[in-house]
Order: sequence, then C-alpha cells, then structure tokens
Amino acid sequence: MPRVLADAVWPALPSGALVLVPVGSTEQHGPHLPLDTDTVVAGAVARRTAAALATDTPHGGPPWVAPPVAYGASGEHADFPGTVSIGHEALHAVLVELTRSLSLWAGRVVFVNGHGGNTATLDTALALLRAEGHDAVWTGCDMPGGDAHAGRAETSVLLHLEPERVRLDAAVAGDTRPLAVLLPELTARGVRAVSPSGVLGDPAGASAEEGRRALDAMVSVTVRRITAWIADTRGRLTDPTRTGTPATTPLGQPGVRR
Repeated sequence: MPRVLADAVWPALPSGALVLVPVGSTEQHGPHLPLDTDTVVAGAVARRTAAALATDTPHGGPPWVAPPVAYGASGEHADFPGTVSIGHEALHAVLVELTRSLSLWAGRVVFVNGHGGNTATLDTALALLRAEGHDAVWTGCDMPGGDAHAGRAETSVLLHLEPERVRLDAAVAGDTRPLAVLLPELTARGVRAVSPSGVLGDPAGASAEEGRRALDAMVSVTVRRITAWIADTRGRLTDPTRTGTPATTPLGQPGVRR
C-alpha cells in the first residue's frame, strides 16, 4: 500500500522523504466523463507508482503521495460549464510554493501530471525550482497513440478506475483529427469551437481492460523514470529505456489558452 501523506501524523514522516504530488484539473470531459478525470488518473498513477516503489527505495525511502492539485490551467475549456481554471500564473505559484514548503522536510519531489494544459507551467516552474537548488522534477501520464481529450483512451482508463462514474450512454464522438492539425484553431478559439461536445477523439470501443493495460503502462514508465532520476533542463524526467521521440499523448490534452 502507498504511504498517503494526508493520513500521516508528523512524527511518522522521515526527513528526506520522496513525495509524489498528483497534478490534474477540473474541466469538462465531454458529456460522459467527470470533471475531475485528469486528477483521478494522475492520482491513480501516483499511488500505484508509490506502491511499486515501496519495496525499492532508490531516493529517500518509500514514497509518500501528497493530496492532488485538483485545479490547473484549463482555459481552453472555459466555454464549458463546470470548468474551473486557475491559469498559468496561479498554477506556477502553487507549484513553486508547494515545493519550497515540501523541501523543508522532504528530500525529493515529483509532480505527476495528468493534464496537458499544465505542461508549459510545469516546465517553467520546475526550471526555476531546480535553479534554486530543489531536487524537484515532473513526469506526465503519457499514453502511446492515445487520442487528445475524452476519447477512447481516457474513457477506458476511467472505466477501469471508476466505472460507476462513466456515462457511456451519453458518449459521443468529437473531432477525430490529430491534435497537431487541431492545435492552431484550439489555440485561437478554444475546444468548443472545434468540438461542441468537448470530445477530441472517439470513445467508441473503450473498455476497462484496455484502461487497465494503459494504466499499467503509465505506471511502468513512471517507475522507470523515477528510478533513473534523469531530468532535462525543464525538470522533466526521461525514460532511460527509450530512444528517439515515440508518439505519445499526455492524457488530458490539449493545453493552449490561459
């Protein structure tokens, strides 16, 4: 079982601990997935990664999992009711101050990100923190070949994690063009201009078994990255077993406006 920071008492916390902080969002995920989908996925990856590392303590002992950051930079979804975005500046401040506070007793900090819109902010915040001397990094919940938003990939993962919260009878296909093609219009006009349903992809064919395999793959990558602890200049952990840049889609994409 992972060590959960919210359940702990202070004498139980060792100096120099490794802490995983899930980072998600509260935003529309089509008519069939809950608003906290990105946060649910990031939390699951963080907890299962911590459990996998519990018997292997490469950095500061068994990891602790902090409460998630449940609000992110989701301005591209602002035209949909339910979306709550704190924007890049506020998210940057939250990430920086969380790390500065954690660093008073923790040894290393890993942000586990479930929303593509947070990527640019994580890059700038972690670059600053590492320049200040903090041993902090971030990693994404990346799925090879996944669709952009609320499509088959995310629907499958939620069917595995929390099937009672998935409204499959309301699922519809959205714009299925590749994100690279959609990005200019998304940047200029937001998701609703491209997909009135909020879906970028097609949930058809989603299954709990596919979601289980996808989650297992995300956890395996995250474990390898943390164990290797190789970060680039933006504080992104890299996978030492991969060469080149295989096509992956961070779950919770896209991220284009405030």
